[in-house]
Amino acid sequence: MAETDALDRRGETPRLVVVCGLPGVGKTTVAEDVADRLDGRLLRTDVVRKEILTDPDYTEEESRMVYRELFDRARETVEAGRSVVLDGTFKDAVDRERAAALSEALGAAFRLVKVECAEDVVRERIARREGDESDADYEVHRLYREQFDAVATDHVTVDNSEGREATARQVDAAFE
Repeated sequence: MAETDALDRRGETPRLVVVCGLPGVGKTTVAEDVADRLDGRLLRTDVVRKEILTDPDYTEEESRMVYRELFDRARETVEAGRSVVLDGTFKDAVDRERAAALSEALGAAFRLVKVECAEDVVRERIARREGDESDADYEVHRLYREQFDAVATDHVTVDNSEGREATARQVDAAFE
């Protein structure tokens, strides 16, 4: 185990936080709040995908490449003594388990946050998206809902149905 004694900018052990959930539930809103609260680096699968793939086809192999790069960047960030927040669907339990194992190997505190949202709110939000990094539409949301592995490990659930203030209160309570 390659444990680090590094402290983050706040004088605390760096954290590795995974913010997961279906497309359109508001993962990025939650991840931004968490990153601000921890003074951490935010890494988004949507952004990483567009940085490493010029014309993504959203295949399983591309997904593996994106998550591999995401974890490499997370490792570098924590090794530099900074907390990191990973924003992605993390629909496969194996990717969530991999993040927890990476966190443990780095001696970082791990937290899993699952974001949920009412279906009618998701449909509205996806329809209003403009200039967002995500290419996921409501059909992708529905498909991922069927493919999303249940979260069977310790985690915090944030319901993002009621708007930004209610969501921020839940994030504050989870990261006090």
